[in-house]
Amino acid sequence: MTTVYDAFQNSVATYGNRPFLHIPATACTAYHDGSIDFTYGEMAQKVEHLRVFYQRRGLTTGQRMGLVLENRPDFFMHWLALNALGVSIVPINPEFSPEEINYLVSHSEAAAVISLDERAAYIASAVKDLNCPVVSLSDLETLPQQPEAVTGEKTEQTECALMFTSGSTGKPKACMLSNEYFLEFGHWYRDIGGYCTLEPGKERLLTPLPLVHMNALACSTMGMMMNGGCIIQLDRFHPRTWWQSIAESNATIVHYLGVLPAILLQIPEGPYDRAHQVKFGFGAGVNPKHHAAFEERFGFPLIESWAMTESGSGGCITANVEPRHVGQSCFGKAPADVEARLVDDTGQDVPCGEVGELLVRRKGDNPRKGFFSGYYKNPAATEEIWEGGWLHTGDLARQDAEGAFYFVDRKKNIIRRSGENISAVEVESILQQQEPIGTVAVTAVPDDLRGDEVMAAIELAEGFEDSADLAQQIFETAMPLLAYYKLPGYIAFVDKLPKTPSEKLQRGEVKTLCRRLVEQGKTYDLRSLKKRPKTEGTGT
Repeated sequence: MTTVYDAFQNSVATYGNRPFLHIPATACTAYHDGSIDFTYGEMAQKVEHLRVFYQRRGLTTGQRMGLVLENRPDFFMHWLALNALGVSIVPINPEFSPEEINYLVSHSEAAAVISLDERAAYIASAVKDLNCPVVSLSDLETLPQQPEAVTGEKTEQTECALMFTSGSTGKPKACMLSNEYFLEFGHWYRDIGGYCTLEPGKERLLTPLPLVHMNALACSTMGMMMNGGCIIQLDRFHPRTWWQSIAESNATIVHYLGVLPAILLQIPEGPYDRAHQVKFGFGAGVNPKHHAAFEERFGFPLIESWAMTESGSGGCITANVEPRHVGQSCFGKAPADVEARLVDDTGQDVPCGEVGELLVRRKGDNPRKGFFSGYYKNPAATEEIWEGGWLHTGDLARQDAEGAFYFVDRKKNIIRRSGENISAVEVESILQQQEPIGTVAVTAVPDDLRGDEVMAAIELAEGFEDSADLAQQIFETAMPLLAYYKLPGYIAFVDKLPKTPSEKLQRGEVKTLCRRLVEQGKTYDLRSLKKRPKTEGTGT
């Protein structure tokens, strides 16, 4: 097998009549009555039809296609059909602002964007200045014929997806993810064992996570696809119907983010709490105070794992065997094929028990196997993250005497809200354009439900005064320019931000200041204004 399409076809041959995809009725009310089901064989027929269509349109190795298909069956169909031709996909979050979507499409040089009908007009408006057609699902025949091109050989190193991830320096970086990246995830899930042992052809994995992120696209999808399992794909997390969906779909595995256990523990006990077949939950970032309580109430372990888009499965560390040190932010020991170390700011290893930045690589003669291929159009950033032959993760951790790692904090200025990575610098650059703002510092503050919340501390420009109306004005002015979850949930006006003598923000001091302001109630709380936008005509 050299491509994701090859892996899929191999499973079709072995598990043709087994279920491949299940969309519960609660997850597709916007576009379908009742649930949706595909066997491996049925999905293969849909993929083949699209493969022939794209081939006739001239799509070939080396091109990219934007996808705005959310968590629907169409995403899997189009991805696999394009992968069969060596075409890479660019998953696009339709909740991004027009400016963000324009950047993704422009930077990726996508040949076209395939969109849900109800999203097409919005996407087309966002990229109207680009030479990139936006084609709706109901009007695929309008996809322009591509210029003739020499078809390159499809290999494991051929790009399979270009996935954007927030960086600490403003604009999102584009991670090039190869076929090998995805295939290694499937092998990793098959072989990890312990609490995460899979039975080929029998598992049913439920995930509410978006296919525009690595976890759902690479981890859960490949884990099931390459082991004959069924993907139970939700559109998003629905707390009130969560346990019912798990029970009725016969899920054996669930994927989660840290915010999910916190919310589920707040729901009153009900008949579905243990009316399920779940063997384990897999995710990251569960609040330590919720970990044991969740397992005791719902009856299965939450397996904490560490990875990032750049590391893929090549540097993944998981607490899949005992001792898991529940409630201590432990994400396990490095597996036999992964090297990991903790270093200080000078690159020196820190003593056992001390906090340092986590560095990882694959053991053997190919230390980048299973990792991303690099940042598109940014070789300098690629070299920087791989400085010295190790992937510099930007995450701070400590290690105990037995070798287990414990997450401490993020060294880079990233805010992780409900599973979304948000660049503080990106938010600052948008806010800084507003006239009332002299200087702004954006950072993460703790949130019991979402992990982090976005906070902006602002030095006002001359002539402007601290007021709730001004805070709301700043928030509303930024709304068209940022995805809703990137907007500041808190705003505070301060006389002076912590800075160095050269006027650079002291990020550590900013974070301390902002946490203190929240604790003291000296902020404007705008969290209720951060609402997921509705899609016209769908009721979502």
